[in-house]
Amino acid sequence: MYKLVKPLFFQMNPEQAHNNVTSGLKVFTKIWGSNAILKSLYAVEDPRLQTTVFGLTFKNPVGLAAGFDKNADYIEQMSKLGFGFIEIGTVTPKPQPGNDKPRMFRLVNDEALINRMGFNNQGADVAAGRLKHLKEKNGVIIGGNIGKNKVTPNEEAVNDYIYCFNSLFDYVDYFVVNVSSPNTPGLRDLQEKEPLKHILNTLQELNMAKASPKPILLKIAPDLTDSQLDDIVEIVQDTKIAGVIATNTTISREGLKSDPNLVKETGGVSGKPLTKRSTEVIKYLSDKSNKAFPIIGVGGIHSAADAIEKLNAGASLVQVYTGFIYQGPGLVAEICKGILKGK
Repeated sequence: MYKLVKPLFFQMNPEQAHNNVTSGLKVFTKIWGSNAILKSLYAVEDPRLQTTVFGLTFKNPVGLAAGFDKNADYIEQMSKLGFGFIEIGTVTPKPQPGNDKPRMFRLVNDEALINRMGFNNQGADVAAGRLKHLKEKNGVIIGGNIGKNKVTPNEEAVNDYIYCFNSLFDYVDYFVVNVSSPNTPGLRDLQEKEPLKHILNTLQELNMAKASPKPILLKIAPDLTDSQLDDIVEIVQDTKIAGVIATNTTISREGLKSDPNLVKETGGVSGKPLTKRSTEVIKYLSDKSNKAFPIIGVGGIHSAADAIEKLNAGASLVQVYTGFIYQGPGLVAEICKGILKGK
């Protein structure tokens, strides 16, 4: 079905296509019987897929990465497509429009996207309100990906993360600290050892004061050097956060085959060009830490084989986004079936 409509969507601006697809899905799921149709087409239910990671039990290890549902608008709809977990955000304390449009570009020859969205979202309070009134999530785990507002100086960034943490705490199952997007000026500077430890230690202190603390993960860039990855291992162990998401988008343009005018657009690249590097980062972290903490693998997963490669490299869970756009909603079921074949 997706193959029939994909050419139509790919004629549209990528951001407009995203809005049309999500709005259409919302309308479709209000039709009687539609939810049963979606589940029968896309959901793979099997107890062997159940995975327990950082104290949470996922019905399967395939999640929707942050960026697709920034404002917790589509959880009920996306949960019908077979995901084991959905990560909302990136959410910031105050609403912000993000960068000027156009800000997302398809690199079709590379099966990739460039985006410079800039954390466009309606703010932490709006996301929390939607989650509070969520009617049905079909057993799907929900993550909250949190960041800082563009206008917040880096030396005050910790306050933005605190605000988002407090706003979402009652409504998400785990948190992701995003300091790795290339689309907010200066944000990646927070990946340096001292500022990062300050943010994570502060959040962990708040977290451990709660009656039931939530797992906190760190999302990192694929562009870190081995010595920086060594620092990440040390920081995760020192701060005792739950794990790492590897990786965010890349600023590298190496090996891209698409229109040079598109390739030179600023922003982060996601999709197939990231497959190898994100797997390398997963393996490095897993080996270096001796599997001391869980890793969620994301970046360039366009097939069951891609997902299984990341799981074999040391990931406990995987997430998709760009592969989901190129391959369609059947990708989740394909990955789940591929995992079951290996069991």
